[in-house]
Amino acid sequence: MTDMRRTLLWVVFTMSLFLIWDAWQRYNGHPSFFSPPAATKPAPAGTPGSGAATASSGIPSPSSAPATTATGPAAAVPAGTAASAALAAERVTVTTDLIRATLDSKGGDLIRAELLQQADPANDTQHIVLFDNSAHRLYLAQSGLIGAPAGSAWPTHETVMTLVPGERTLKPGVDALDVKFESADLGGVKLSKTYTFKRGAYTVSVKNEIANVSGAPLSPQLYLQLVRDGNPLPGESSFYSTFTGPAVYTSKYEKVDFKSLDKRAEANRPNDKPDYEITSDSGWVAMVQHYFASAWLLPEKTSREFFARKTDANKYAVGMIVPLGAIAPGASKTIDATLFMGPQEENKLSALAPGLELVKDYGVFKILAEPLFWVLTQLHKLIGNWGWAIVGLVVLLKIAFYWLNAKAYASMAKMKAINPRVMELRERLKDKPQQMQQEMMRIYREEKVNPLGGCLPILVQMPFFISLYWVLLSSVEMRHAPWLGWITDLSAKDPFFILPLLMTLTSLLQTWLNPTPPDPVQARMMWIMPLVFSVMFFFFPAGLVLYWLTNNILSIAQQYVINKRLGVIGK
Repeated sequence: MTDMRRTLLWVVFTMSLFLIWDAWQRYNGHPSFFSPPAATKPAPAGTPGSGAATASSGIPSPSSAPATTATGPAAAVPAGTAASAALAAERVTVTTDLIRATLDSKGGDLIRAELLQQADPANDTQHIVLFDNSAHRLYLAQSGLIGAPAGSAWPTHETVMTLVPGERTLKPGVDALDVKFESADLGGVKLSKTYTFKRGAYTVSVKNEIANVSGAPLSPQLYLQLVRDGNPLPGESSFYSTFTGPAVYTSKYEKVDFKSLDKRAEANRPNDKPDYEITSDSGWVAMVQHYFASAWLLPEKTSREFFARKTDANKYAVGMIVPLGAIAPGASKTIDATLFMGPQEENKLSALAPGLELVKDYGVFKILAEPLFWVLTQLHKLIGNWGWAIVGLVVLLKIAFYWLNAKAYASMAKMKAINPRVMELRERLKDKPQQMQQEMMRIYREEKVNPLGGCLPILVQMPFFISLYWVLLSSVEMRHAPWLGWITDLSAKDPFFILPLLMTLTSLLQTWLNPTPPDPVQARMMWIMPLVFSVMFFFFPAGLVLYWLTNNILSIAQQYVINKRLGVIGK
């Protein structure tokens, strides 16, 4: 029975590592071991969203366009280029209290966004740059029109537009600021984009006005897309990882990792049916990375078609196509969209659009992680410090599981008390295994000890502590949040490795308090295991290490009291 108990403990430990690994896989957009994705089947010709994109522009070709529509935007590029050749592209920078954004008159794209309240982890004197169009990063928000008849072109993100003069800095006392771009007449269509930046907001309203200046009805489609490279984030840890890539939300949230888009492009299967719904009258698209996200949002009950694809070498796009219907000559149509770019602050995201809070991924135990985060935020409101809030949350969890832990530690203490007798018995009857097992069972009955009594409580609590792990790993609130003394950023590793060293020592102390396995090999492994497991904590964020350390200290305190009461300290 002792061997069985040791085996079960090993199973519990291995299962813990497996569940963390599986949650890690899900966080990175890979399929879970428990819910592998269904095999995808090629979509039939003409399936919405299955149109190919040109590698040069990344503009999707709508499958629902009229028969006269060009097979792709390539046919439209020459005309559009010629029409706008006389205009020179210019860039304008807009500054609010939260964002410094750069817009390009070529397409009216948003090409850079600096988050003024979010410090760069690599350099505290600089800010996080989300959107970027530099030698090191490509990350853009684009929009335009598609569906032009063959031989003509409508304004796309390749079209140079006219920047309307106006204010560029949100001055004190002013709550909103507009930046407007207007296109020339291209194929009988004029497009104007008005970006409205607001005080205290990570969202920008984008009004798209489409005017038919031709003599015949036209049916353009508006596309909204986010384009970025697949490069890993700078400073990304090799010991833990978070998902970076496109995401689509319709009836459910789907992450689309870059590797799956690579495979589809390499296999030349642009018409493979994706895991997400292709058409809907609700939902959004996003680009997700650790702590931050961007998203295109549309009003509910607006028809849209979703797409995600690789558009060029190391270039990926996710977006929506909005059919505008027929626009009569001299008439116009307006589509209001919202562009979000900012931190994954759960409560604020849920208020922007249904399901947007899902970009903050809690892994496999989401149902437990959400209430844990709520409790953590309430503790922060009460205490005013995220580090102490983490400590408080672990204390509450230990209180909630106090009696369960007490039974486990009492069982371990009894096992530790009878361990000398078991060791002597194993040595004396090592050549008679059947008799040895019978004698061991007799000892357990006499002492009223259950060899498996310490395992079930650990198994029950495991999901809660794995959930808390993902809460702390994914919460942007931990960024640059101080605890005390040398810990000035709970999202960064301990600069002096004090917390990891303390965690290693407490793990070894816990091993000493537990009963020694009768098998010498298992006994050595019980001492080596905490050392091996502790190595990764030297590179984990300080908030995660603080959570494990607090749990260790409270477990040691409870186990010590029980062991001392039963008189087994030092045995």
